[in-house]
Amino acid sequence: MAERRRAKRVVLKMSGEALASPESGEPIDAAIVERIAREIVDARAELDLELAVMIGGGNIWRGSTGAGAGMDRATSDTMGMLGTVINALALQDALERQCQPTRVLTAIHMAEVAEPYIRRRAIRHLEKGRVVLFAAGMGNPYFTTDTSAALRAAEIEADLLYKGTHGGVDGVYSADPRVDPTATRFEEISFMDVVSKDLRALDLTAITFCKDNGLPILVFDLTPPGNLRRALSGERIGTLVR
Repeated sequence: MAERRRAKRVVLKMSGEALASPESGEPIDAAIVERIAREIVDARAELDLELAVMIGGGNIWRGSTGAGAGMDRATSDTMGMLGTVINALALQDALERQCQPTRVLTAIHMAEVAEPYIRRRAIRHLEKGRVVLFAAGMGNPYFTTDTSAALRAAEIEADLLYKGTHGGVDGVYSADPRVDPTATRFEEISFMDVVSKDLRALDLTAITFCKDNGLPILVFDLTPPGNLRRALSGERIGTLVR
């Protein structure tokens, strides 16, 4: 099959759970982080990409979990944002050990840990060949890191938003394939169909934001080795939403 158009500047949204060990249950598995970092380094160099990453924090803390247990939602979400900073620092360390210059930019001010997010600074880092890791979401409770990734992608004028899933779901399906064995995967689908069919590819706010700003999304499974490079190179994997 023909390849899709390859983007020049992209944002990869990856879940925090993608860094966790499926065997031991450890929230951050050093071997998995190293493997993802190597794929990022190789793909960025080979494909001449400007690459930014938005990392979730669900492997450490999920805001909705605390809120569901009676915790104040804003407090619980803030804890989740801090979890994303931990994940970003872990990935930064792995990238820099492979000689890839990397900057963590946080939406919550913590100057001793990382740089504050400034749009023009993020773009300048990308232009200089650095990988940019966005942490702490957008700094506000009640918003998912999916929505934060969409916002940052629009702000830095990215060509494409990559949504790296985990757990074996390799795109957008007509139903949850883990529950319904008859579910079929879409190769391409429109934003309106995702919304009208309630397909839960991303957070609904992120979907409508991308639609309003003409930002296509590629949903694919990040966990199989080599899949990240395949997605970034334009191979027909996952589901393209546009």
